[in-house]
Amino acid sequence: MNAARRAVAADVFAAAREHDGAQPDRRARFRNVEPETAELLGVLVRAVRATRVLELGTSNGYSTIWLADGVEDVGGRVVGVDIDADRIALARDNLERAGLEAELRVADAADVLTESASGAWDVVFLDAERDAYADYWPNLFRALRLGGLLVVDNVLSHANEVAPFLALVATESAATSVQVPIGAGVQLIVKNL
Repeated sequence: MNAARRAVAADVFAAAREHDGAQPDRRARFRNVEPETAELLGVLVRAVRATRVLELGTSNGYSTIWLADGVEDVGGRVVGVDIDADRIALARDNLERAGLEAELRVADAADVLTESASGAWDVVFLDAERDAYADYWPNLFRALRLGGLLVVDNVLSHANEVAPFLALVATESAATSVQVPIGAGVQLIVKNL
């Protein structure tokens, strides 16, 4: 990521941290990934040479900036999904400030996954409401292409909440998974070829 975009991303992150610090209600917070997790996302989409990336839980677009920057060189696209229209509008503004584009949708993650074709996505980044992850699993895995990558945030910071989801992942013979102790903890899940 170039210096100008990095500065925009840092500004978006700092503003979100300030906002979140004043919010007693967790759901009112932006809950951005940590900077090291954001950088990892950029590296991963580049490594996979992803052209079709789905982000579930776009919020203010902080992680979207890193994903969109990562797919830019290969002419890829990011579809960002959030149920909150105000957050999608803010994400759109933040992406514009960074000189990046993504298709941003106000939608429920479950609906987007249900509507996704089998093998539709090269990379899916999951950072939404953790209690819904287990219900998402069948369509998440179906919508991921063979060799595709699912990245799940908060697997260490909220281990109890994601345990039912990770138990499903562990029983899937067509998946290879590893937990990476970066930021709030990231689970990397590859759909085996």
